[in-house]
Amino acid sequence: SLKTVIKYELIRYFLSPLAYVYLVGFLILSGSLAIYFGNFFMDGNATLWGLFDYQPWIYLLFIPGISMRSWAEEFHSKSIVQTLTAPISITDLVWGKFFAAWLFAIIAIFLTFPFWITVNILGSPDNGVIVISYLGCFILAGAMLAISQTMSSLTKNPIIALVAAVFVNLLFFWSGFEYVLFWARSLFSDVIVDTIISFSFLTHFASLSRGLVELRDIIFFGSLIIFFNLLTIIIISLRTKGTAGLISSSNVKHSIVVIVLLFIGFFSLNIIANNIFRQFNYDFTE
Repeated sequence: SLKTVIKYELIRYFLSPLAYVYLVGFLILSGSLAIYFGNFFMDGNATLWGLFDYQPWIYLLFIPGISMRSWAEEFHSKSIVQTLTAPISITDLVWGKFFAAWLFAIIAIFLTFPFWITVNILGSPDNGVIVISYLGCFILAGAMLAISQTMSSLTKNPIIALVAAVFVNLLFFWSGFEYVLFWARSLFSDVIVDTIISFSFLTHFASLSRGLVELRDIIFFGSLIIFFNLLTIIIISLRTKGTAGLISSSNVKHSIVVIVLLFIGFFSLNIIANNIFRQFNYDFTE
């Protein structure tokens, strides 16, 4: 059932002309920022840092745009009623839509490979670091997609879903902004500030984009993807008065308890990972 949903949703993406507009727009924007602001041809280094440094900011608009219609459109058109009559669980629907959107995003990111070929022609880059940087892009896109799908499940208006997804994703950006951290340092202890930083997309992506794989980065992105997809399952189950196994129910009180437990589990796991698993890493630049 999961494979069926992924295949169906992925085909739907490529049957829409909007998908190709997204792909072309993403590639033009990525290339323009890498060349004109990242000094791709001017810095004299055989790296793709000029490309990867701007990827999170491009995703801030590109990724929510992919998922904004995933559930909002279903509720707006009332096709959710027909969808739920199929012999497919809500869990499979949520994960299927997520993986289809993630595959679409991965395809878009991978289409920037001409930059990789170019840098190999012009110099001798560390291709191991570039591979890890691409994997970092894929993982970041997955995390942002999970958040965006959750926002889409809360409304029947795709535009509201887009704005909400951008805002929530931006919160995970802000926790790494130096301006925010400046004020945080004046109000909180170093331990709390370090915890705030540990929930920043920019902090975790910066390590991966430079070829440093830390276990705490993998735990952060992986747990965030799981957390928000489980949250989406609960929301869809509540809105459709259905069930999705033990994690959700049409009972509001039960769902609130589960959401609180998931929230506590997500934050606790990452606080522990940030403090205990710092030494578990591998530097691909060595």
